[in-house]
Amino acid sequence: MSARLRKASPDAVVSAPAVRSAIAAAEAARRFSLEPGAIAESETRRGRGAVSNPHARFEPVESERFDDGWDLPEEPAPLKTEVTIERPRTIIARNDSPDISFDRSINPYRGCEHGCVYCFARPTHAYQGLSPGLDFETKLFAKPNAAELLEKELAKPGYAAKTMAMGTNTDPYQPIEKRFRITRAVLEVLSRTNHPVGIVTKSHLVTRDIDILAPMADRGLAKVALSVTSLDPRLARKMEPRAATPAKRLDAIRKLAEAGIPVSVLVAPIVPGINDHEIEDILQATYAAGAREAGYVLLRLPHELKEIMRDWLSENYPDKLKHVFSLVGDTRGGKLYDSAWGKRQTGVGPYAWMIGRRIEQASERFGFNRVRRTLRTDLFTPPSREGVGQLSLF
Repeated sequence: MSARLRKASPDAVVSAPAVRSAIAAAEAARRFSLEPGAIAESETRRGRGAVSNPHARFEPVESERFDDGWDLPEEPAPLKTEVTIERPRTIIARNDSPDISFDRSINPYRGCEHGCVYCFARPTHAYQGLSPGLDFETKLFAKPNAAELLEKELAKPGYAAKTMAMGTNTDPYQPIEKRFRITRAVLEVLSRTNHPVGIVTKSHLVTRDIDILAPMADRGLAKVALSVTSLDPRLARKMEPRAATPAKRLDAIRKLAEAGIPVSVLVAPIVPGINDHEIEDILQATYAAGAREAGYVLLRLPHELKEIMRDWLSENYPDKLKHVFSLVGDTRGGKLYDSAWGKRQTGVGPYAWMIGRRIEQASERFGFNRVRRTLRTDLFTPPSREGVGQLSLF
């Protein structure tokens, strides 16, 4: 297999089907003729979610693979996870979106090793000059000074506490958190200052920090939401290859609830034609495990994510590709994505309306959302500005 460089155009499709002989090329062309950008099954990287690595939309040059007939069949090498240390100047991200319930968040990491193929955060990797495809889940960035930065920002005069969201872009408990422990350090600062925090995760690793979260919950300062996309381990393995299994997520809900930490479930995302039949089963199982609030998000396909999902469906569910994209278009006014506030999370149209009603009815039937937990902000105690300054001595 050879490669050549060419100037990228805004609408360019990056990769052609990678094949290793004329016969394989013909078969791939037949199989993927409607799915540009897919790669051959033999090139799928074990343990990774995306099956393609489209170029970043801001890059002026892209590479294109083509079959020159000289390659011999071989198993592609596993893709290793690379972590780059990032030293940002601030750590609290702000937003003023009217359809989001928080106005500030912390993301200890860029990229996510969980490899969830549908992740709406994938396109943000383009800002790093990297692909939202396989690069997003293999080339990660860690911010080890996050806790120090947070303490400085909380100590600023006039800072007013509101719920700090974690897990809004990439998962704060993805596998590299075991080594870097950045999320735990951030929680220690929030606990020490009595600052409220809401966490969204797919990871069982969140139970490691029950010793911090439970006392915070006792003071009305913490709650956790577990994202459960499917109860089928085979489907979850394909969609979310390095996230916790469905059974481990149910166990995490159980452990958090038993520790007195308010737990929510997010049926997210609902992928039309793939996991929408599981809505009621997911809600029933998570309520039984201890979750008491529930929400959902309909599949979002901003920027390169359209191509990544198309490639994934071509590889795993080629017979469903047209149907899935047809349903997605029905929920977005005929487009594959609509970023309009109030519509991007739940969609529009008959299918989207049906999903919303199923969530509402099942939530009511099982007992969800009877009490909405609001975290306290009146206990916040800013860190000493003098004490924060001493951090520079260490």
